[in-house]
Amino acid sequence: MSRLSVNIDHIATLRQLRGTKYPDPVLAAYIAELGGADGITTHLRQDRRHIQDRDLFLLRQTVSTHLTLEMAPTEGMVQIALKAMPDMVTLVPERGGENTTERGFNLEQESNELEPILSKLQDSEIEVSLFIDPTETNVRIAAEIGSDFVELNTTFYSDAEDFEKELTELDKIEKSATLATKQKLGVAVGHALDYQNVTNIAAIESVEEFSIGHSIICRAALVGMERAVREMNEIIQKSSQK
Repeated sequence: MSRLSVNIDHIATLRQLRGTKYPDPVLAAYIAELGGADGITTHLRQDRRHIQDRDLFLLRQTVSTHLTLEMAPTEGMVQIALKAMPDMVTLVPERGGENTTERGFNLEQESNELEPILSKLQDSEIEVSLFIDPTETNVRIAAEIGSDFVELNTTFYSDAEDFEKELTELDKIEKSATLATKQKLGVAVGHALDYQNVTNIAAIESVEEFSIGHSIICRAALVGMERAVREMNEIIQKSSQK
């Protein structure tokens, strides 16, 4: 059975637009859990554009499922993670000014800087996932440096301009997920997944977890968080059983 981790960052985005105290991402996380979320994901960015440090520490106190912290691989962020003690940290490449995370790690070039950070977090019994573009090389190196999970970047699949390109990208994800399982890595997927394109990914047997935020928050604005989460979870579970 696949797990759904709901990213609540964009609840904080709405709050920060006006500098108000609402909507509260901590409350949103609670309602997402009521809707059946298996976990909550939040990205504490270095520019603090949405989630704030206080949000993270309150989430750690209130999330009753599984809390994943997405963060850049910097010493400052490591120190925050060691104070907050999420269940998992997903390391992501972060560029100042980007609209959203633009890519996954290229581990052929970046594994040396990630390995000591990964080890420091694991020494404190925090599981670590690496957000990577779906290539078999990335998966093999992730296993070599001791990552617990990989999160496969689904952007190229989600943004495919035609059916042929979509199939090509889907095949890359499936091959990477299958290899990751053989390498004893947990497999998550995320980025730009919505209520339509998630079905093909959910049919991949090796995928264990879905990290989805933007499309759920957009749906929640129309029908409410609890229902939006429940609908996404139902789609994932039905697709994974086919």
